Amino acid sequence: MSTRVLIADDQALVRAGFRKLLESAPNVEVVGEAADGYEAVEQARQLRPALVLMDIRMPRLDGIEATRRLTADGEGMRVLILTTFGLDHYVYDALRAGASGFMLKDAPPEELLAAVEVVARGDALIAPAITRSVIEEFVRRSPPPAPPQAALEELTEREREVLELLAQGLSNGEIAERLVVSGGTVKTHVAHVLQKLHLRDRVQAVILAYESGLVKPGQAQRSVAR
Repeated sequence: MSTRVLIADDQALVRAGFRKLLESAPNVEVVGEAADGYEAVEQARQLRPALVLMDIRMPRLDGIEATRRLTADGEGMRVLILTTFGLDHYVYDALRAGASGFMLKDAPPEELLAAVEVVARGDALIAPAITRSVIEEFVRRSPPPAPPQAALEELTEREREVLELLAQGLSNGEIAERLVVSGGTVKTHVAHVLQKLHLRDRVQAVILAYESGLVKPGQAQRSVAR
C-alpha cells in the first residue's frame, strides 16, 4: 500500500523537486501540492494524506500554525517539516505544534526518503543537528508548567528509565543494550510509556521528559530518531 503524501511549499521549483524525488520511490504517492499554509490545511483535510511535507516559512499561514491545525484534528495525520531554517526557534515551535519529524532541505535524497518512511509508519524523526538545536532551545526558554507528577508516577521504574534513555537520544537497540534486555522488550516499554502518558510519539515523549525535569539539558548527545 502506497503512502499518500501532500507537499506544502511556497516555491514551485521546490515542490517540483520533492515530487520528482518522492515519485521515484515505489511506495509513495504524491496526492497534491499546496503553496501556503491555508492551502495545506484545506487540501490535507480534503485529500486525507498519511503524511504532509511542510515548509515553515510560507505566506498567509506558516507551516507551524498549519501543523498545529492539522494535528489538532485528531485524524492521525503526520507532518514532516522540511526547511532550510534548521538551527533556530522554528524547530522547537514546530515540534510543540505536533510535527513528527524535522529534516533540512539540503539533506541527501536517500535521507529524505527514509524520513518519509519513518514518519509515515508512525515513528518520529529529528536530524541529529536539529536535536542539538531543540535541546539548546529548552535551555534558553523558560519551560511551561511541568506536567502533573501523577502522570509520571503511573510509570514503572523500568518505564521511567526507558523514557529517560529515550529522551537522551538512544535508539531502541541502544536502550536494549544498556538495560540488557531484548529489543522487543524495549518496544513494549516505549509503547506503554506513550500509552500511559497519552503521547502520540517519541518526539512528544522527549519534550515531556525535559519539561517535567526528568531529563536535564545537556544529557542528550545524539539523535532522538531511529
